Amino acid sequence: MPLRRRDLLAGCGVLVLMPTLALTQPMTARRLHLRNEHTGETFNGPYRDAAGPLPDAMADLAKVLRDHHANKVGPVDIATLDLLADIMEAVGQGKATVLSAFRTPETNARLASKGLGVAEHSQHLLGKALDVTFPSRLPDAHRKALDLKRGGVGWYPRSFFLHIDTGPVRSWEMFGRDLNNLFAPGVRGRLRTVADRMRLHRAIARRRLSEGR
Repeated sequence: MPLRRRDLLAGCGVLVLMPTLALTQPMTARRLHLRNEHTGETFNGPYRDAAGPLPDAMADLAKVLRDHHANKVGPVDIATLDLLADIMEAVGQGKATVLSAFRTPETNARLASKGLGVAEHSQHLLGKALDVTFPSRLPDAHRKALDLKRGGVGWYPRSFFLHIDTGPVRSWEMFGRDLNNLFAPGVRGRLRTVADRMRLHRAIARRRLSEGR
């Protein structure tokens, strides 16, 4: 008897979350091109076809999206991948840089203790959230994510990244709408590097925590 797709997924040792909607919707082949900012690891190729997730791709994605602090692989939510793919397609972005994906409870607690605005019951713990940035059109991606109404949308304009998840529909914005700190000092129109933006984000979070906000 031939192996079913879900048997292959179980065999590859990756928990793939498949919401009912994702199982019932007819889907064509979908692709993603992702790079993990912290490890430099990449995924570039199809991750699902009309029959569902591709086992080898799910195993590769689980590694790329793992908690790099603890070096632990977590679940992969196919609906979150589909949401990211739909946003990228809508705004014409062929590649995304992943800043955060799955988190262990230990990593989540450590980040929260540093005042980085981490939620205690974060969707990252379930493998259902991604923090991403794109080479361009990130504000457009933010608006598209809001329009889709398929989960949580967090907008971090000063740090130039977008949080998406497939939890309850909600949205938030951190540190206002001022985009001045998006640019490198003294260089008009030149974006800060992702590392610069993350350092800025952490500094602002620490300042807000000390101010009691």
